Amino acid sequence: MTTMRDLAPTQRSPRAPMPAAFRQLLINTLGTGVTSSFVWFALTFWVFLETRSVVATGVIGGSFSLASAVLGPFVGTYVDRHRKHQALVLTSMISTACFTLATVVFVTVDAPDLLRLTSPWFWALVTTTLLGSVAGQMRGIALSTCVTLLVPEGARDRANGMVGTVTGLSFAITSVFSGLVIGQLGMGWALYGSLALTVAALVHIRTVRFDEPDPEPVDRDAPRQPAVDVRGALDAIRAVPGLGLLIGLAACNNLLGGVFMALLDAYGLSLVSVEVWGLLWGFISLAMIAGGLVVARRGLGRNPVRVIVVGNLVNWAVCSLFPIRSSVVLLTVGMVVWLSLMPAIEAAEQTVLQRAIPYEKQGRVFGFAQLVENAAAPLTAFLMAPLAETVFMPLMTDGAGADAIGSWYGTGPERGLALMFTIAGVIGVVVTAVALVSRSYRRLSAATSRDPEPVDAEAVADAIVDAPTMF
Repeated sequence: MTTMRDLAPTQRSPRAPMPAAFRQLLINTLGTGVTSSFVWFALTFWVFLETRSVVATGVIGGSFSLASAVLGPFVGTYVDRHRKHQALVLTSMISTACFTLATVVFVTVDAPDLLRLTSPWFWALVTTTLLGSVAGQMRGIALSTCVTLLVPEGARDRANGMVGTVTGLSFAITSVFSGLVIGQLGMGWALYGSLALTVAALVHIRTVRFDEPDPEPVDRDAPRQPAVDVRGALDAIRAVPGLGLLIGLAACNNLLGGVFMALLDAYGLSLVSVEVWGLLWGFISLAMIAGGLVVARRGLGRNPVRVIVVGNLVNWAVCSLFPIRSSVVLLTVGMVVWLSLMPAIEAAEQTVLQRAIPYEKQGRVFGFAQLVENAAAPLTAFLMAPLAETVFMPLMTDGAGADAIGSWYGTGPERGLALMFTIAGVIGVVVTAVALVSRSYRRLSAATSRDPEPVDAEAVADAIVDAPTMF
């Protein structure tokens, strides 16, 4: 009987090139990533421009992370108990069904009813769009386990960098076209295009084939297995010294990141038009592509845990500085730094988990990590949007804040948003610095650091070069 160890990627030659199936999965991930991000960006832009409500955009942004957090453990458990290809197909089918329903709601309901926060049709549109977008994002759990399955261990950090490159590319595409579509064509065309791309991705993923072991058989005599195996995930995490630090730090970063989720679009749109904002995001997203390509080319080095902590430290320092002036140039520079480091941080997190967690339990751990990380951001997003409108924006317009620091920090509603970014950045720097000197950091670094295995750099580079031509 074939066992997992017989198929373990670590038994393959570390000099093997990136498998064709993995590159096909990258192509499919680009399609689904474009679709999921595009329709969600478009919905957020459309609602804000039609209602001018920061609360509405905060609720929409927070709902996305909240849904991702709730569904993460379910999807992770499903991935471990089923074939990975089956999980990928299922997420595409769910996205197709949800975007179809969202399009029907948009076409059949009058715009005034769709734009009232108290209208059930507004929430029907948001919910169906939300579930379709989240389903597309959930495939990342299965893709992370596919990296372990298909890619030799010595090249997994580079493979994770290629995933980050594709994520950045999809982000750039959606950032540009979501703003242009909403500004020039309207929300309807955003839904029509998303539905078409989703159907294309579903057709494509059904043509991708790769060998994978059968999941562990269900013991008929054992008690009924829960739909969410949180205990299994926790046991796997506890088995690795200091791994809780990694998940806790990610949760803290996402908690502070809720400030961006709730306020960044409102802050950016207070400086430029929606068309310029979309184009600007497209330019900024090139930094994410570049960061992913650097990781894909060079890897993460011996200690990916250090990459995570130092990268976050730099990002939060930048977050505290770019809002010092109401300047689209400073905002652009800050976001370029932030997005260029994001692929390295994400790839390092994936690499640490792939090194530390057995393949059979990775889906559950990735899903649980998503729960912990994404549950934090909605709490901030739901809190920050009302706090911005009721406290910080008035504070910096004609309140005590404007009187105290307005002479050098600036005054006006957008300066209230800027002050919230600065405060979040300072808190992030302090938390990350504490993590850097902690005992848990040293233990996790020791447990997951290793000298990189020899990798055929030419083969990896060819895979990177070939992948875009296949898009």
